[in-house]
Amino acid sequence: MPVGEYNYGTGRRKTAAARVFLKAGTGKIEVNGLEADAYFGRQVLSEIIRQPFSVTETLGKYDVRATIKGGGKAGQAGALRHGVARALCDLSVAHRAALKAAGLLTRDPRMVERKKYGQRGARARFQFSKR
Repeated sequence: MPVGEYNYGTGRRKTAAARVFLKAGTGKIEVNGLEADAYFGRQVLSEIIRQPFSVTETLGKYDVRATIKGGGKAGQAGALRHGVARALCDLSVAHRAALKAAGLLTRDPRMVERKKYGQRGARARFQFSKR
């Protein structure tokens, strides 16, 4: 859904949520007021957030402004990737097929399993002793 001159997409991954604003530009990616490479720090995460652009062959054609809340850096990068893919899909219907085939429009449903009461963790159990 276009918001003024921007195209908007919401992305989610684990407990992170990203609000992504996309507009025509030079390929600058800004996350929470910082440049993406400075914000994420790791090269792998920078590659993850650029994946929707490489799939649709639009690398360097759009500027991204995003605000991300919750989760860790990896979850935030995944949420940003999901939001960028949704915004690109909103921008042009032609991008949808490529993004869908790459699996970038599907929200990853995997979440951390909760710790169970009376136990050490989600799956970990205390050692059983018969006597």
